[in-house]
Amino acid sequence: MDRIRLRPLLFASVGVVAALAGASCGKTHSGDDQAGNDGSNQFHQDACAGIGCNITNCQGMGMQPTSIMGTVFAPNGKLPLYDVNVYIPGSDPGAFTDGVQCSRCSDALPGNPIVTAVTGTDGSFELDNIPDGDNIPVVVTIGKWRRQLVLPHVGACTQTMIANADTTLPKSRTDMSPSTKSVDLPKIAVSTGGADALECLIRKLGIDDKEISTLGEDGQIHLYADTKAKNGGEGAASFAGGFAGGTGKFADSQTLWGTTEGAGGSNNGDLSTYDIVILSCEGGQHEETKNQAAMDNLKAYADIGGRVFMSHWHNIWIEGDTENSDGKTKPMVWPALATFNDNSDDPPKNTVDVIDETHNPKGSDFATWMQDPQVMGSTTRDDIAIEDGTQKETCTSVEDANVERWVNLAPAGSDAPQMFQFETPNEVDPSNRCGKVVFSDMHVSGDSSSPHGGTFPTGCAASDLTPQEKALAFMFFDISSCAGAPIE
Repeated sequence: MDRIRLRPLLFASVGVVAALAGASCGKTHSGDDQAGNDGSNQFHQDACAGIGCNITNCQGMGMQPTSIMGTVFAPNGKLPLYDVNVYIPGSDPGAFTDGVQCSRCSDALPGNPIVTAVTGTDGSFELDNIPDGDNIPVVVTIGKWRRQLVLPHVGACTQTMIANADTTLPKSRTDMSPSTKSVDLPKIAVSTGGADALECLIRKLGIDDKEISTLGEDGQIHLYADTKAKNGGEGAASFAGGFAGGTGKFADSQTLWGTTEGAGGSNNGDLSTYDIVILSCEGGQHEETKNQAAMDNLKAYADIGGRVFMSHWHNIWIEGDTENSDGKTKPMVWPALATFNDNSDDPPKNTVDVIDETHNPKGSDFATWMQDPQVMGSTTRDDIAIEDGTQKETCTSVEDANVERWVNLAPAGSDAPQMFQFETPNEVDPSNRCGKVVFSDMHVSGDSSSPHGGTFPTGCAASDLTPQEKALAFMFFDISSCAGAPIE
């Protein structure tokens, strides 16, 4: 066969999503001079290296391009995932660096990609004009979620479907599919709270119990308890007997947000040893456990690339302490991004939330994803049915120039955001931002609980994901994606 040489691609992690024959597959990128208006990839006769030289000019022979297709799923194997990078590396991508780091959309993916794509709203992807032959490497990744494959053989000028087991994000560090070479999971810290159960969402998303532990133990997920939060703020605080992961009591949450220096290693609770920090609602701000140093630490962590997901009364990290009479404890910059009324009343029962497709560049794709037949999070476009008692109305508005609205309180057109995101440092140009912060007034705990001072996973329901849990699951994986893209 006639073989030609394709220039190795140094491509940023932002891809283009295109619809393909009724499915919203991610579009292939290959070469600096990418697909022309007719969709055909342009080949080059420049110097190639390694497997980049093994690309057959199928189109030149009137044949279909060599391609692979598949669908990326969450670790539970049920939820298709949007905006995940899939690519053919030209060299070894190498190991991830431990701890928090800046991840911008302008950064190149590791391993000198030859061809790359991102998944569409149905989780599907297609890579065209790829190398053919034996032992073809493929990388599936979003943030530090990663599965590296070696396909035994890819035939020239053929289309190969990759098995779902090979394209599902790993549930553990030993989750090896038939074609898997290696897997990676982010390091995640979860502070439990008596009013929500975000730790249960992690379990529903398919993370293996053996990866759920606490500070000083081996799992990638560390659970913490805010043990000094008064009047029931503390959620689950220890592991149930016989649990397959961690044992004994959780570490104290004040140990977690007590420092972000990155100097103490993985066993001293340093924020910067984690890629993602999740703060589950405590039923109040509980300023007694969150001093000014903690405020400064969390902001510093996000500014250097940390991802923070906070539920309801953890609005204290954004607006500052409003329960204490002096009201002096607050972070820099963030209070200007959102206005809160700190209303503890629930909205009327049987209210739906509405996805915001106007103030969010991913809003339309989020709404489409929620209606995907494999997701079924919305029966009516943009609507999210909320479990009674889990929908709150704390936030009244956000500063739209620097904040992305994801979900608003119904009725449509309401100015009360239920879920929003901003990138950090928010005070710098958007292209120079590194981290992400997500706030949700929408509780995850529709059918799960985090019993005060109780055990995990005692309060976690074994049911399928509720509509609001599916919405929060979208955010859980999206928060891992790159930062620095401009808000539209």
